[in-house]
Amino acid sequence: MIIITGAAGFIGSCLVNKLNNKGLKELILVDDFSNELKNKNLNQKVFAKKIHRNDLFSWLSDNYQYIDFIFHLGARTDTTECDKKIFDELNFNYSCNLWNLATMYNIPLVYASSAATYGLGEFGYKDSHDIVKYLKPLNLYGESKNNFDKWVLSQDNTPPFWSGLKFFNVYGPNEYHKGRMASVVFHAYNQIKETGTVRLFKSHRPDFEDGKQLRDFIYVKDIVDICYFMMKVMPESGLYNAGTGKARTFLDLTMAVFNSMGIEENITFFDIPEDIRDKYQYYTQAEMNKLLSTGYDRPFFSLEQGIEDYIHNYMQQLTYF
Repeated sequence: MIIITGAAGFIGSCLVNKLNNKGLKELILVDDFSNELKNKNLNQKVFAKKIHRNDLFSWLSDNYQYIDFIFHLGARTDTTECDKKIFDELNFNYSCNLWNLATMYNIPLVYASSAATYGLGEFGYKDSHDIVKYLKPLNLYGESKNNFDKWVLSQDNTPPFWSGLKFFNVYGPNEYHKGRMASVVFHAYNQIKETGTVRLFKSHRPDFEDGKQLRDFIYVKDIVDICYFMMKVMPESGLYNAGTGKARTFLDLTMAVFNSMGIEENITFFDIPEDIRDKYQYYTQAEMNKLLSTGYDRPFFSLEQGIEDYIHNYMQQLTYF
């Protein structure tokens, strides 16, 4: 059996589908399952059992002998959340408890870290363990993820295999429930559909033109391919970047959305909201040599390929992956 936390969420539900497509049906899905829109992500998925996240630890202690692998993707991901206690409880303490159980019961573990740990990129975007203690995340979400990475690297006792995947800017199907935290692709598509135009953040830095802020955008299908690879191959344990290694501008992204919809581009710019302006990353680009050196050789979707697949096969029909 395989445990997936955050299983009703964006990436978690896509991973469930990936595993189903590989013939894996004995899945233990963990979440709070209170959001009906989010639960639609699990329609037509095949699994063995749903468990509320608060019940996982006791259930695992009773059933550990049946568990082959754990994917820990559940977390509070709202980068505007200001209550540190929420992040301490859901992102740090919960993860520490699950790590300790995986260690005790000798179960391999892959967990979701984040590119938000890199902050402004003062130390680059290399998934080296040496820089983790120096990183300066820009928000409490990134801080909670980096705190767990630091804690993991300080542990003498570990699961038989572990990997912390630093997800960069993920977009794709099954993010319909995410609201403000959904990807720019999602918001751009809906803005064009409703108004015929897209509003992008202005730049508040002289070294970046409006719309030319750069991010490493990665399609969710690539993310779950990396997750599956980690489970099957179990390379050297450690932190791994999960991006494409190619930064693209928000203008590139927006033009790809317009092109996929067959609509002439119409872009306006507005000020970055005050509550996130000092926490805004202007550039991210994953260094991917570490993952590629493990033998991972699946080509990544280009930004244009990913957006076209997302819009044509999912968003236009409101279907799920």
